[in-house]
Amino acid sequence: MTIDRTLSETTRVSKTVTLPRLNRLSPSLEGTALKIMEESGELAQAIGKFRGLSGELQRFEEEEAMQMVARELVDVAQTAVTMMFVLEEQYGINLEAILKEHITKLKQKGYCD
Repeated sequence: MTIDRTLSETTRVSKTVTLPRLNRLSPSLEGTALKIMEESGELAQAIGKFRGLSGELQRFEEEEAMQMVARELVDVAQTAVTMMFVLEEQYGINLEAILKEHITKLKQKGYCD
C-alpha cells in the first residue's frame, strides 16, 4: 500500500491510497457488498471497544484502539477497492469518470477546493 500526502503548510489537502487488486478471488457484486458491510461492522466494533460501547468490561487504551480502528478502516478500503475492480471488469464502469464526477460534486458543495 502506498500513501502519498500533499501538504499545504499545516493542512493536509489530499491523501492518495493505492491498494492492490487481489489475486485468486472471483468476487461478485453481491458478495463484495456483503464483505464491505462485514468489514464496516468490524470497524464499528473497534470504535465501540474504544468508547466502551461494546458491552464488554475490557476497554482498550487509545493508542491500541486507534491501531485497531486503522486496521479495520484499511480492510474496508481494500474491500471497496475490490468492488471498484468488480465494477470495472464485470460491468464496464468507467471509474475514472465516476471519480471526476465525485470530486466535482465535492467542490460544488464546498467540501474541497
